[in-house]
Amino acid sequence: MVRMLTFATLLFATISLFSQASVTWSAPMDIAQNTYDNQHPRIAVDGDGNPLVIWGRSSDESVFIARWNGSVFTMPMKVNPSGYAIATQSWMGPHIAAQGDTVFVVVKRTPEAIDTNHVFILRSLDGGMTFGNPVQVDAIADSMSRFPTLDLDSQGNPLIAYMKFDPGFGNARWVVAKSTDGGASFNPDYLASGWSGGTVCDCCPGSIVADGNNVCVSYRDNLNNVRDTWTGISTNGGSSFTQGMPIDQGNWMLMNCPSSGPDAVILEDTLHSVFMSQESGSALVYWSKASLSAATGAIGGPIIGMQSGVTSQNFPRIASDGPAVAIVWRQNFNMNVQIPILFTNNIQDGFPATYDSVVVGSGMSAVVNVDVAVADGQIHVVWQDDATGKAKYRKGTFTPLVGITTPIQESFAISPNPTHGAVKLSIPTSWYLPDLTLRVTTLSGKVIYARQLMESSADIEFQTDTWVPGVYLVQLLSPHSSQCNKLVVLPR
Repeated sequence: MVRMLTFATLLFATISLFSQASVTWSAPMDIAQNTYDNQHPRIAVDGDGNPLVIWGRSSDESVFIARWNGSVFTMPMKVNPSGYAIATQSWMGPHIAAQGDTVFVVVKRTPEAIDTNHVFILRSLDGGMTFGNPVQVDAIADSMSRFPTLDLDSQGNPLIAYMKFDPGFGNARWVVAKSTDGGASFNPDYLASGWSGGTVCDCCPGSIVADGNNVCVSYRDNLNNVRDTWTGISTNGGSSFTQGMPIDQGNWMLMNCPSSGPDAVILEDTLHSVFMSQESGSALVYWSKASLSAATGAIGGPIIGMQSGVTSQNFPRIASDGPAVAIVWRQNFNMNVQIPILFTNNIQDGFPATYDSVVVGSGMSAVVNVDVAVADGQIHVVWQDDATGKAKYRKGTFTPLVGITTPIQESFAISPNPTHGAVKLSIPTSWYLPDLTLRVTTLSGKVIYARQLMESSADIEFQTDTWVPGVYLVQLLSPHSSQCNKLVVLPR
């Protein structure tokens, strides 16, 4: 079997070119009182750059959300309605995604072993202040489901990955259900796993990530108790998964389930993944990268290896914004618990040789789980702190890197403007279209229209005839720059 290159080999090939981005950290803070519990916090960022945090309360199987209001987090609001008990533990639970003012939370109803208890999604159109009624995601008859996770496509439609079983919890596999109407309904699921010839590790959560037409579902596999990590690949926006590849080739043999899954981001043609493995004999966090077009497997290795004082690592998460990438995980170190972070503002130069510490706990129960988001020059980290029973938060700020690709200089034109029908964008030929995302929002940040620009023509058209009359912001965004013009939509 082909072994992965060590992380050190990859790092020192670029270390002479790398200068670690400076991160300034705020003081850690509580998100809520411990009466709200702290299970499995997850974070997203709204259109104004404000963090939104969800977590579970195991005593009554609830999920809560708290929003940053500019100085503190708002009082937690229960998201799941009465009668919808939600699966939540320290190692798994609901997930969140946001685009502009639109926020989605995906949950699994309990008891999980009852086939009528489905995966549901809840949608907010006002930045998480209120949520509509739950919408069923999985149409699976007498099959069973668990571990839902989500990402949004360029138009703001949710893609939900979840584990699916035959009755009796047999034949575990990962599937994807896609919405094309903003989460109001979902298409039948498509199989995303099975590329090793085995099933999947039936108590390990997974992840889904979408970027343009590329969608990847990463999961821990189970091929005769080899628990390596794989990804299923879609090149048509998640409508089908036609290939897969190993992103971990450690050949970790384990007779039981580790209850720990991977996370990933897509940057151009590269899938960057993080996961835990005990192939070395110790629980270590690994990083790997793989070309989606080649789909032949990944290279990578341990994030930092087993350094002096480190006894185990687990629950890694990865997030990106343009070329900026952050990886966080839980680590036991000298009888304390840390949240280490590896951060680079330019992934093309690799990661730094040493990690920073977001949190150094006071005991082995201080930190249980962690999540991270990166947006607009800020790193947002949340974690489950069992020493206090609270969900906690810390923010870091950095200077985003610019100028890696050709900056947007020439302006794009909108015509006609004002309008009450079709609109054409005339984009300068110097812009690289597959690098651009078109997004139209209201003045309050609600996304009305979005798509990845893949056309060869520099003239892009879309319709406004169903839009509410008013002023909209038309944005063209690349990984390193953006430009915005106003569009006035008239009454018909």
